[in-house]
Amino acid sequence: MKNALTAVTLAALVTLAGVSAKPSHAQNANAKQELAAKVVNLQQGPELDRLVEQLAAGTTQELLQNWGPKVDAAPAARQTQIKEALNAELQKYSDDVIKVIGSKVAKSSTEALVPAYAERFTTEELQQIAAFFESPAIKKYQSVAPELGNVFVQKLVESTRADVATRVEQFNTAATKIVGTSATSKAAPSAKDKPAAKR
Repeated sequence: MKNALTAVTLAALVTLAGVSAKPSHAQNANAKQELAAKVVNLQQGPELDRLVEQLAAGTTQELLQNWGPKVDAAPAARQTQIKEALNAELQKYSDDVIKVIGSKVAKSSTEALVPAYAERFTTEELQQIAAFFESPAIKKYQSVAPELGNVFVQKLVESTRADVATRVEQFNTAATKIVGTSATSKAAPSAKDKPAAKR
């Protein structure tokens, strides 16, 4: 009888342990998802805004490549007016696209990054990453990173400008040999070659 009671008690304890383990596992999974979401949100700063602007600028470049030759083919008398009107439309387009892309950032982060972080990192690692991004030094870094990036890019452009200009000349020389001088002579004259307007 005593053994039977012990067996029943053990069976009940095992059952209770199984029941309590399931919510605990679910709670751990939820806690991990919340930590992953926290890490993703902590990373969204000025750099993300810059990325949104770069994505929008990429689509603007496609429009410019498409419409640039059409503007150049328009009558010279109308080109200034056309360019001003198109620039105003491009600005509206760019502002709108930035809003559209920006509005999808949170949803895309939740759907793509949160599961990816939860899958690739343990709960302890996510806690460490969150603590890292919450530190004052990292917050300061995130706020000045775009400015530091600009400083670097400006210096890089300055230090390579002469070398790049040399290679542009080399390319133009090679292209002239390939295409021929007749094609380049038919190109539109530069501003310095154009005759002064009659008064």
